[in-house]
Amino acid sequence: MGRYVARRLLLAIPVMIGASFLIFAMVYALPGDPIRALGGDRPLSPGVVAELRAQYNLNDPLVVQYGKYVGNLLQGDLGTDFRGRQVIDTISQRLPVTAQLTLVAILFEAVIGIIAGVLAGIRRNGFLDNLVLVSSTLIVSIPILVLAFVAQYVFGLQLGLFPISGLGEGWYSFLLPGLVLASGSLAYVARLTRTSVAENMRADYVRTARAKGLPNRTVVVRHTLRNSLIPVVTFIGADIGNLMGGAIVTESVFNLPGVGRAIFDSVRQQEGAVVVGIVTLMVFFFIFFNLVVDVLYAVLDPRIRYD
Repeated sequence: MGRYVARRLLLAIPVMIGASFLIFAMVYALPGDPIRALGGDRPLSPGVVAELRAQYNLNDPLVVQYGKYVGNLLQGDLGTDFRGRQVIDTISQRLPVTAQLTLVAILFEAVIGIIAGVLAGIRRNGFLDNLVLVSSTLIVSIPILVLAFVAQYVFGLQLGLFPISGLGEGWYSFLLPGLVLASGSLAYVARLTRTSVAENMRADYVRTARAKGLPNRTVVVRHTLRNSLIPVVTFIGADIGNLMGGAIVTESVFNLPGVGRAIFDSVRQQEGAVVVGIVTLMVFFFIFFNLVVDVLYAVLDPRIRYD
């Protein structure tokens, strides 16, 4: 197991370098001049523009810029944005918000999705099964931007059940945006769990457990559910990184100052150092959580061994 984890961590290094270079290149290729945009309606003097371009290496070719960025990165310096703020400070301020939002979304996704999928799987073609299939199809078909505004209007403005903006209510402020962020993944988890449970309910070991006279709850929880969770854990583990990186719309609609919002603002302002720093961190999280999923396989299925 230790050697397997070490190999995966070593393979993560070229993946992170490649991802950061691609993002750096795409930000570099955006049209416009970020230095001139700093002045807004009052353009900066040519001398100030030239000084800032030299300070941020904007006159260098792409490869040279990226080489200098990696050199600073190896020294623990993620760089500064065009307003002089350290990128590491921006990440440290924004990341806890996105982490809390992602945690709430994962809880919704796992708890509601798995419970709905199990109930639908053990009562296949029944009312609950049809309800899960119809509701999950409906949720997946609605764009998250539309879903966010509808949830904000109905549950926030009309019913007054949840705050609709900011972090004034603490953890309670994350419930509605967390549910919106998790909605699409929750539907997939429910359908995946339902399919896996329904398939395993027809397996020989389940029929053997029933023949031994075991209670239905024991058959479902100890035998069926444990084997059915392997594909579900795979999806949820991979989805953690997707949720953290895909919170741009949710954080923008609900005015949450997380890294998703920071990525959106930085792309618009061509803040290459901020975008690359945050995206590289997201890639690391994605790789890490996929590694955790692989390790969990051995817990869920004792037959799996890593050399």
